[in-house]
Amino acid sequence: MKSQYCWHSIPIEALCGQIMVSGKITISDRYQIRSALLNDTLSEPEQILINRLLYGIRHGLLRIID
Repeated sequence: MKSQYCWHSIPIEALCGQIMVSGKITISDRYQIRSALLNDTLSEPEQILINRLLYGIRHGLLRIID
């Protein structure tokens, strides 16, 4: 059963830009990204942006805050 909730309040490109500029990813940001991934409607450039965010988190360039 698909979830009826959609956390996309802003486009993925804008969200990723906001995260990269601030250097922080919030729980709300994480839910929006998770929702986009689960809906399986991401374009290839959006998938690349999300992969860059994950790279930044793994290498300590971005902080996860609650």
